[in-house]
Amino acid sequence: MATLPTLGAALDRDSLRQHIDWLREAPRDLELQHFVDAETLDGDWSGLADEVNRLLDGHQGRRGIHGPFWGFSIASYDPEVRRIVARRMDQALDVCAAVHGSHVVIHSPFTTWGYNHRGLYPKDTDRMLSAARDALGAALTRAEDMGVTFVLENIEDVEPADRAMLCEALGWQALELSVDTGHAQYAHVSTGAPPVDFFIRAAGSRLGHIHLQDADGFADRHWQIGHGTILWPAVFSAIAQTGARPRLILELRDKAGVLPSAHYLRSLGIAE
Repeated sequence: MATLPTLGAALDRDSLRQHIDWLREAPRDLELQHFVDAETLDGDWSGLADEVNRLLDGHQGRRGIHGPFWGFSIASYDPEVRRIVARRMDQALDVCAAVHGSHVVIHSPFTTWGYNHRGLYPKDTDRMLSAARDALGAALTRAEDMGVTFVLENIEDVEPADRAMLCEALGWQALELSVDTGHAQYAHVSTGAPPVDFFIRAAGSRLGHIHLQDADGFADRHWQIGHGTILWPAVFSAIAQTGARPRLILELRDKAGVLPSAHYLRSLGIAE
């Protein structure tokens, strides 16, 4: 009998303590949400990292962090903003090293506006690629040396292949693809993107990470699994078709829904 994929979760300081036994019962992947804010990255976060490491003694799953994203695009046309992005990525790698992480989530620069204006300004794609290369280049080289992977998460993406095009242009150096199921559902229902499972299949063998959250397609809900309209058997069938072994991260607004979500997916016979 085939082994079901193992679920992990994105947790913050308080919810990490509440889920530590669940994280230890199997090699469950973990994403730390403590370090997304500029105030945290610019402060002394060493004590928080030490606390995380103590709590996770005996944890066997892969570990990573959600990287910073507030207030910027990784492909900003403004060179001053790109310098800020480069510094934030470097700070994220400092944190990742301190907590023994192997992935950092970063956000896609593709927007609904950009999709709807594609072709109107022919130089935009090249300009975006150049900006992303400038902002991320040093961090990608450092990440590769560290054995850390940046996973590029869909946000407003309408075309599932756009992020792969960006990663290809950057040589796939320390890069993999992430799919956020709720973001994909929003894009499908509200902006005409394909369904969630199409985003999964488009990532193919480069799929390194998934944020699992349920939604209704109107907004970025981060609901408990089973409370929205996503067709989960189709999603997990698509994951299996990729042949990849992505981190399966339950990223819920209410962390009390992590265990019920895991139980729900297990009841469907598609994850454990």
